[in-house]
Amino acid sequence: MSKLIDRVKDSSEIDVFTEAAIMNALQGSADSRYGMVKRALKSGEIIRLKRGLYSFGSKHQRKGVNLFQLAQMIYGPSYISFECALAHHGWIPEAVYSVTSVSARRSRDFKTPLGIFSYTHIPSNDFLAGVERVASEEGVFLMATPARALADYVYAHKLVWTGLKPVVESLRVDPDCFKTVKDPLLVELQSAARSERVRDFLRGVRKELAS
Repeated sequence: MSKLIDRVKDSSEIDVFTEAAIMNALQGSADSRYGMVKRALKSGEIIRLKRGLYSFGSKHQRKGVNLFQLAQMIYGPSYISFECALAHHGWIPEAVYSVTSVSARRSRDFKTPLGIFSYTHIPSNDFLAGVERVASEEGVFLMATPARALADYVYAHKLVWTGLKPVVESLRVDPDCFKTVKDPLLVELQSAARSERVRDFLRGVRKELAS
């Protein structure tokens, strides 16, 4: 195990770390640190995810990289949403092959050695309405509730949905899933939405769930 790996592991509890973590872990000149990083990248001991952000190579990882936590380190403020959130909550059956997030900044995509990370900017009166903090042994990250993920989906895809039927037909969501959605959350999301299409969708969902 190289000196770089050894020192950074001592200072970081997760398998993703920044350039600042390397600077804090290693003494010496900038040139010597650069040389160590270059050798570690060449040997595969570490992987560059984007400028200033790295992970340990697979042989040196302890818990593995949580892609949801990584998504928020790559580009933030952001939270997991759209199909990724719906799959995480068990609302859709499809496997998701990229990590999809909503960002408070402009929309961007990042292609990394660990996968594709896609970020969509959605204007909102409350960026974190309907978003939960998830903490587990695998990592800590922000995750949209299913209702927020659907509202984001309607906005991003410019859909004119006014109720549950297109959600069930297009995304193959089991209608029983909606039994867990509470009206106060829908009211909160309706207030946070700046898009009239999204507000219409949430009004329609509330009406159907109340009937």
